[in-house]
Formats: sequence, structure tokens, C-alpha cells
Amino acid sequence: MTIEDIRELIQLVSETGIAELEVQRGDNRVRIRRSQGTETSVLLPSAPATSAPVVTPAVPATAAKDTAQPAAPSAPEQDSLVYVKSPIVGTFYEASSPDAPPFVSIGDRVTPGKVLCIIESMKLMNEIEADVTGILESKLVQNAQPVEYGEALFGIRPL
Repeated sequence: MTIEDIRELIQLVSETGIAELEVQRGDNRVRIRRSQGTETSVLLPSAPATSAPVVTPAVPATAAKDTAQPAAPSAPEQDSLVYVKSPIVGTFYEASSPDAPPFVSIGDRVTPGKVLCIIESMKLMNEIEADVTGILESKLVQNAQPVEYGEALFGIRPL
């Protein structure tokens, strides 16, 4: 599978708005998954038995504009969001325990050092904190979902 084939698949995902697409040709397998924003991630295993690197290509400006227009008038506002990204691979948890309330909810004011979530990696619980003061605008990951290094977790509108 060539880079041009992968670019065409990314464009297809961007244009149709589907959440996830997986294509396998021989030993090559590509999974393209959209998060709630316009970010697209591509998973390319080099061989069936090895772990897969994650490549996050830039979405062409025309594709980003096309997907942002039908959404809502808030689309231009998303350009000013600061995204909190996962510093590690692990499992995302929005609360300290299953019966505890989430650390933050959409609309909450956050300040630097405020715990936003926990990412469990190798049985270690890693608290992820806000780096900016702002309003939590979006939560991009569901509770107990696996996350990759660099995956956007939250969108914060700086104050």
C-alpha cells in the first residue's frame, strides 16, 4: 500500500464523516480513526505480529474546512482551543474510581495543575493535569478507552 493510497483513504474518511475505516491488502493493514475533532489518526502495522506505530498526518486545509462548515457556528472557535494530549500509551479514566465523580466536566473552569484524568499504564496510575487556565470545551475520549501517545484528550479554551 502506497502513501498515495493512504492519503486517498484519509480524504475518504474526511469527506464522508465516518468514524473509523480499516483496510487490509495482503500483509498491509491500515486503520484510520477520527476523533470528535478534525484530527485523523492512521495505524500502520509493519508486520502482523509486531506492534503498530501511529502516524498522525496533517489534514489538508480544504478537507478541514469542508468538515468544519457543516458542524456549527462554533467551528471557528475550535481553532483557539488548547488540546491536552496523552503523554503515554494507556487506558483513560475520567475518575479516580468507578463510583467517584469525574475529575472535570465540560464547561468547568480549569487552572494549571488541576487533575483532568488518569491514564493507567503498566498498572501505574498517571494523573494528567491542565497546563493552562481556561474552560473545558470538549472531552475527546470515552472512559476506560485505550489511548495512544500524543492523542488529544481534552480541548480547553484559554482565558
